[in-house]
Amino acid sequence: MPTPHPRPYASVLDTIGQTPLIQLGRVGAGIRTPVYGKAEYANPGGSVKDRIGLAIIEAAERDGTLKPGGTIVEGTSGNTGVGLAIAAALKGYRCIFTMPDKMSQEKVRLLKAYGAEVVITPTAVPPDHPENYVMKAKQITHDTPGAILANQFYNQVNPEAHVATTGPEIWEQTSGKVTHFVAGAGTGGTVSGVAKYLKAQNPAIVVIAGDPIGSLYTEYHRTRITGTNGAPYKVEGIGGDKAPTTVWWDLIDEFRQVSDRDAMAMARRLAREEGILVGASAGVNVHLALELARTLDDPNACVVTILCDTGERYLSKVFNDEWLQENQLLEAPRRTVRDLLARRQGEAPSLVQVAPAAAVRQALNLMNTWNVSQLPVLDGDRCVGALVEGALMQIALDQPALLDRPVREVMDPPLPEVEAGWGVERVAPLLTRETPAALVRDGGALVGIVSRYDLLQVMIAR
Repeated sequence: MPTPHPRPYASVLDTIGQTPLIQLGRVGAGIRTPVYGKAEYANPGGSVKDRIGLAIIEAAERDGTLKPGGTIVEGTSGNTGVGLAIAAALKGYRCIFTMPDKMSQEKVRLLKAYGAEVVITPTAVPPDHPENYVMKAKQITHDTPGAILANQFYNQVNPEAHVATTGPEIWEQTSGKVTHFVAGAGTGGTVSGVAKYLKAQNPAIVVIAGDPIGSLYTEYHRTRITGTNGAPYKVEGIGGDKAPTTVWWDLIDEFRQVSDRDAMAMARRLAREEGILVGASAGVNVHLALELARTLDDPNACVVTILCDTGERYLSKVFNDEWLQENQLLEAPRRTVRDLLARRQGEAPSLVQVAPAAAVRQALNLMNTWNVSQLPVLDGDRCVGALVEGALMQIALDQPALLDRPVREVMDPPLPEVEAGWGVERVAPLLTRETPAALVRDGGALVGIVSRYDLLQVMIAR
């Protein structure tokens, strides 16, 4: 099998592009229309933005606006900054990037690793506010001699880079069989540039842009009016609250919105089912691509989407259960009574019990031996009463003669019973100061006991 890299490259910049196209056959199992993902995480900087970073710098060099020793400034969600920083590192330019504070720390650290300077700005400000990350970048450019603004949202080099590279690659890799293209729109460069190239080859190709719920792009595409009813969302790098000129709106057939929850869930599925670690913007793309393929239900159709960037930049968010739960994007795992029993460690029997005829002294010895505070009184497989350590000790201290009497004479009412499969939230209301424990049945047999202490340990663990 011939190697895809038969000769050495002059620099890492020569490895940008020519990324693989991978069929998503596992997350798309049962869907007749094939779905393929363009693996842009295989670029040296780990994202599709490597393509435009190099293209923007080379265009600025050609037109003379970027001179040796100059500075490149950009407002970026991270990936464009990486693409610019890689090219700048080889070409000897300084980089200053502004970034909204909702972006992951991995992205900030990555930009700094390439030698860039990063200025963090607040997310929750209007687009024309001086502290908005785009406005901040413009101010820094104005105040820095020899600086240029990469201006990815309004620089036509952005979509043209995809007309020149990404579009032709997809056409060649599918042997011209692509019928539908799906990609999220941030700057819109990828979806617009690919759309222009593919539609030039076959005007029947349908292009759909993914958009997070909360973004204003979908409304603008429909009305050509910039709305004001946007809302915050957690997916990084796509969507927005303005209409960039790098989105070629007329080339996009439709915008469809995807929730944060669906985007995150799909990103996690791709890792676990396809072995592909990508971010939530790719989750948006694949969710829509599969939805489209399922509707088409045509084995002769061919859906291609973009796997935008590596998921290693989102380990603290998309792949962090605690962060997802805090942001109501992932249900907390359902804990059952069976889980409570499994948490227990030690040598004690699963159910320490005593017979009605056993002496009180024996019951106290069992409690002491196994360090339990509640003791069910069982007659065969039936609970007929219960002993609670504090009350039983008080009885023994007040009336020592009762130590040799049967426990049936001093026992409390029987404990309630619960099923092992019940959720812990169903058990909690049953356990009170007066009823501190419950017996557990599994398949009809008594298998253990759970107490208020067990529930408290689960709450602490959360």
